[in-house]
Amino acid sequence: MLTKDELRTINSEFWLDFKKHMSRLKSSSGKKINWLSYPTQIKDIYLRLEVNRAYVAINFDFQYKDEATRSVFWEQMQELKKVLQESMGTDDIWLKECYSDAVPVFSRILWKKEGLNYFNPQHQAAIFDFFQEKLVSFDIFYQSYKEILQFLAK
Repeated sequence: MLTKDELRTINSEFWLDFKKHMSRLKSSSGKKINWLSYPTQIKDIYLRLEVNRAYVAINFDFQYKDEATRSVFWEQMQELKKVLQESMGTDDIWLKECYSDAVPVFSRILWKKEGLNYFNPQHQAAIFDFFQEKLVSFDIFYQSYKEILQFLAK
């Protein structure tokens, strides 16, 4: 079992290495971008990277407290599903209702790759490749449709 300091070091080094790995890539809009904190520019909409011992994932979360707003946003994403899948691939998982301690109810679309262990240094390149592929694909989709999504958020 790792100590808190060892976990902190592994975490810090991993994300620093990933940030360096992605720093050469710009958004499809041509702008420099912080890939670790993707700028959706919409309140309560987040793109999050998740790593653990069993899998890695990219989560596109809609965390509206108001169920009606979340539902409208979800319906719009259903309308864009085919376009999103053309960009990201069909390995997506759509969860209309998710629950966590931090957010009572939210919706999520995620892309997951099983069998990659964040704590195994030999998996780092595969994790970086998965994240890079999905982030770049997501950015192409998002830059094309963000005005629609921003309009819905108003």
